[in-house]
Amino acid sequence: MNVLTGEKEFFKDIKQIQFEGLESDNPLAFRWYNPDQIVAGKTMAEHFKFACAYWHSFNGDGGDPFGGATHIFPWDKQSDPLARAKDKMDAAFEFITKLQIPYYCFHDVDLVDFTNDVVENENRLQQIVAYAKQKQQDSGVKLLWGTANLFSNPRYMNGAATNPDFHVLAHGAAQVKAALDATIALGGENYVFWGGREGYMSLLNTNMKREQEHLAKFLHLAKDYARKNGFKGTFFIEPKPCEPSKHQYDYDAATVTGFLRQYDLLCDFKLNLEVNHATLAGHTFQHELQVAVDAGLLGSMDANRGDYQNGWDTDQFPNDINELTECMLIILEAGGFQGGGVNFDAKIRRNSTDLADLVHAHVGGMDLFARALVTADRILTNSDYQKIRKNRYSSFDDGEGASFEKGGHTLETLRDFAAANGEPEVRSGQQEFLENLINRYI
Repeated sequence: MNVLTGEKEFFKDIKQIQFEGLESDNPLAFRWYNPDQIVAGKTMAEHFKFACAYWHSFNGDGGDPFGGATHIFPWDKQSDPLARAKDKMDAAFEFITKLQIPYYCFHDVDLVDFTNDVVENENRLQQIVAYAKQKQQDSGVKLLWGTANLFSNPRYMNGAATNPDFHVLAHGAAQVKAALDATIALGGENYVFWGGREGYMSLLNTNMKREQEHLAKFLHLAKDYARKNGFKGTFFIEPKPCEPSKHQYDYDAATVTGFLRQYDLLCDFKLNLEVNHATLAGHTFQHELQVAVDAGLLGSMDANRGDYQNGWDTDQFPNDINELTECMLIILEAGGFQGGGVNFDAKIRRNSTDLADLVHAHVGGMDLFARALVTADRILTNSDYQKIRKNRYSSFDDGEGASFEKGGHTLETLRDFAAANGEPEVRSGQQEFLENLINRYI
């Protein structure tokens, strides 16, 4: 009998995944991720706060726009929605504990199927939350963040908080209230807003200014409700440029930062950045991280990757060590996440039909992050990486450059300096050297 799932055990052939080190050839063991290993003053577990995405891992059925489900889960056999939800939760906590993942994340409708009746949905959610609370107590697994799905139901075809119909906005508010209640009841450390349809398809029928004002008001109301009911965590906005909307109001990190600043939300909100969303916005993930860090808003991240041949959100598991090492350099220099962690918002491929595929995907992702962390720490500690970048801006560290940064120049005095000192010396940015440096440490 499994102590967490009663008589049922869904991942029967999977034992708890252990750290076995670099000499191991066991595909169901960690080679790099040792949760207790100290790197840059913190354990790996503290650096990452890994989380399992409830929706992709236990709800994603492999369907796509051209075909139906290929992942037929054994926990989806019950006809009663609450019984099915409990089986799914049994499977989820069995999986999470076998991989020693300390956190999970969910949308409300991931936990239990919703109807179109607000009161019935609240009742269902409350019942499954009570079940989840016991699971958390038994396992020690915690909730990194909760959220409400305000994009799948047809009523949200024109958005939720930005919908031109007040009735629809009110339904969105009801869902957010219930999701906040669930997050608070489960000790959730954060709460996320992803505006999957908070945007427009055509400006011909859109009052963009009014819609963004409604979104800001909605976020203030949600924040005030949560604070009033004891929520002390951080609220995250998750940027995404498009898909399904033509243009979403949370386009990228810079857009969201401007929105939060304009509508007086900076004190309570930070960013939950997703790799694949950065790709769709035409940015590298490193760029999005740096924008968030520079604004003091790096809250959390959704770990995945896109496919350069596909123009949509493919949500594949991360596997690029170079890219992730560059990301970990930024995260380490920033001091880590503010409240959040690393949520694997990623799904196994349509033709990956074995339950073991889900295990391999998470093991690989966690190992990749651990390897990137170790590599980035070695680069920062043992190489000239930081020195080279600092030296590139050394002309601003003293003399007239330092005076400029402190506001000691006018346009006229800058002109006089240029005239008196002639043509500047050409200085290399040493890009290839730095790229080689990262490869050398990998």
